[in-house]
Amino acid sequence: MVDRGIFGTALAAPIVAAAAVWAVLAAGLAHVEPRYVVKLAMPDDAGVIGLPKVEGPADASRPLVVIDAGHGGHDPGASGQDGEREKDLTLMLAQSMRDALLASGRVRVALTRDTDRFLVLAERADIAHRLNADLFISVHADAASSAEARGATIYTLSDKASDSVAEALAARENRADAVNGVSLAGKGQTVSSILVDLARREMRGSSQRFGELVVREGTDAITFHTQPQREAAFVVLKSLDLPSALIEAGYISNSEDAKAMRDQTWRKSFARTVARAIEIFLAERQAPALAAPNDVQ
Repeated sequence: MVDRGIFGTALAAPIVAAAAVWAVLAAGLAHVEPRYVVKLAMPDDAGVIGLPKVEGPADASRPLVVIDAGHGGHDPGASGQDGEREKDLTLMLAQSMRDALLASGRVRVALTRDTDRFLVLAERADIAHRLNADLFISVHADAASSAEARGATIYTLSDKASDSVAEALAARENRADAVNGVSLAGKGQTVSSILVDLARREMRGSSQRFGELVVREGTDAITFHTQPQREAAFVVLKSLDLPSALIEAGYISNSEDAKAMRDQTWRKSFARTVARAIEIFLAERQAPALAAPNDVQ
């Protein structure tokens, strides 16, 4: 038979020793100075990000184009075979488009981001609305399951995607945020539905026209996808009062497209082509307003 006193002493000894060690450590840790302090900037109560600078002519009557470089910050977007990141390519493409537009001196330009920072989907289109933009363009470089897929594609808004590829792409891009509803306070259900439908039809037609111009102007300069114009329910395109388009400049998953988008000369050519389409589009939209006074007898 084991002596209970001896057994109890043997069992208690490690516990007492562990408690003593912990007490010493706790006392020591209480006097340890931290090597560094991490400070995080918290958003203010308003929760509204600041607006980017508007570049170009000082004349506020000149049309304004807001260019959105997709992804950014902790969201790298799609990846290429050689380590390319979509967020880097889209920023360089957006900057090239801005430079091409500013070189002409005809329009004003603002970028939703000019650095590697993250913006939620609602903030991107909201920037364009708050700046009273005349056109919103979101630039991306998608990846496909097949490395053979290549070419640029222009997406405009649709309640239903034009095909399964467009639907899958929109679903993937929209995961980052929820869709903001349209404020129609004080309107009845029937009136609201009619207003929304009319606005959506008008903006959809205008956005599609812009896509047509990009394809037309880029026929000899840009390699387009076999189906260059598509429709999809992208959150960033869901505006009822602002022509909007999402341009996939190419497939980052395709080695030729990725190489082209990395090349500064190619980006400049791409930007000049899109800039021409932008200026033609804006001129067409301004034409009726400019002609209206002469029509009055």
